[in-house]
Amino acid sequence: FHLIEGFIRLAIFIAYLKLMSLLPDIKRVFAYHGAEHKAVNAYEDGAPLEIEATRKYNTAHVRCGTSFLFVVLIIAIIVFALVGRPALWLMVLSRILLIPVIAALGYEVIYFGNKHIDNRIVRAILSPGLWLQSLTTREPDDTQLEVALSALRKVVELDQVEEAA
Repeated sequence: FHLIEGFIRLAIFIAYLKLMSLLPDIKRVFAYHGAEHKAVNAYEDGAPLEIEATRKYNTAHVRCGTSFLFVVLIIAIIVFALVGRPALWLMVLSRILLIPVIAALGYEVIYFGNKHIDNRIVRAILSPGLWLQSLTTREPDDTQLEVALSALRKVVELDQVEEAA
């Protein structure tokens, strides 16, 4: 039963994202999200941080927060299915104590996945999170791409200043 309940929660989460993606203002936010991913993908590929060079990159990214949330949800479903339904006080305590552990495991899965993305098994494990990004990213226009590139250029500049100090 606990697994079924967990997957119902996951379905509600996905339906929520799908419904949110229909709102015009959210579509715009999701286009900026796509622009951010394109900019980061270009940067990590060593491409110039210019609109023309960045357009060709994908709007999905392995280390996206959307993928992280998906991984955390899956781990939580598994962990809490194993915990079962103890007394209420114990269930609340287990949630409080295990959420940070689950989040840390999710982070490690995403981190490991990024380092081994060329492995077919790793790609298969991460593919649902990458698919979920099709709900939370949109193809950006050039002005949105320029905003993402400008922000990334500034971060890179500040990072270089910090490293030099």
